[in-house]
Amino acid sequence: MFAAEGGVRTNSVLTMKADLSLSTCWCSHRHTDGYAMLEEIAGLGFSRAELSHGIRISLLPGIYKAVEDGVIKISSVHNFCPLPPGIQHAAPNIFQPSAMHRTERQLWYRHTLNTLRFAHEVGASRVVIHSGSAWFFLGSPEARMDAYLEQSKLGAESWAADPRFQNLRDRALNKTRKKSRKGLARVTEAFQSVLPELEQFDLQFGVEIREGMEEFPLDEQMPSFLQGLGVVARFGYWHDIGHAQLKHLQGVIDHEKHLETMRTRLAGFHIHDVSAEGRDHQVPGTGTVDFTMVRRFMQPGQTHVLELSPRLSTEQILKSRDFVHDLMDT
Repeated sequence: MFAAEGGVRTNSVLTMKADLSLSTCWCSHRHTDGYAMLEEIAGLGFSRAELSHGIRISLLPGIYKAVEDGVIKISSVHNFCPLPPGIQHAAPNIFQPSAMHRTERQLWYRHTLNTLRFAHEVGASRVVIHSGSAWFFLGSPEARMDAYLEQSKLGAESWAADPRFQNLRDRALNKTRKKSRKGLARVTEAFQSVLPELEQFDLQFGVEIREGMEEFPLDEQMPSFLQGLGVVARFGYWHDIGHAQLKHLQGVIDHEKHLETMRTRLAGFHIHDVSAEGRDHQVPGTGTVDFTMVRRFMQPGQTHVLELSPRLSTEQILKSRDFVHDLMDT
């Protein structure tokens, strides 16, 4: 019995390692040919890639051809993908489902449908999605918090203990909380409006934890928000490790307790580290994230994606890959 269980675990780990994906956010800006972009990722030992929110329309012919030729498989797609016509840089929040103006919500709907069709065409199973944000007529309380951090030069591990930061953080959260009732109602309506296409294409939204204090849903609201969407097979939770760690360092969440709360809805992970200075999308294992803790929540059937800064070298990408493979062995 023990040997059989060990064999099952070994097979599960091998599958997770083989399916580890690299996000194109690392390299899409350097490429004019989608085929060459995916060849580069495959050449680093990845069998899967996530098409991130910086995929220009000009890259599509090469992407389609690379998928058709079996160069690589596509694990997931990040809305908006491809970018809306005329947009040449990553812009996942250019249209928001929380927007007060109907025209913007209609544009969100149109380009999200484009993403869903594209995800189906390239064989992805999940679409990472943002859920909008609060809008403040008299200026952003989060911007004041960020300005203080820039001026104070506090290290990230000192943020949560600093009284001035605590005050600015709590004001930003409270103001977002007040805006969230109507905003989240619009997001729920928007997400459910594309449910027929999620069903048709057999896709699942991964609703991403965001790093911003003004972005929806607040982390305390994520369980009830997902429950309100219904249809578990179509609406899951996407855990961005770096975003969660930033909020942990800010004293907004306890990283481990948050993962425990969201365990049953986990669809996927963006994997990266956060430096002592508070920079995310860094090489896993070099910063402040407790990856031993995070590993307990990583399971077969989820989508595991390295989402790394374009400033990282090829050698750092390989180091990241090897770190996660070793982590999965534990």
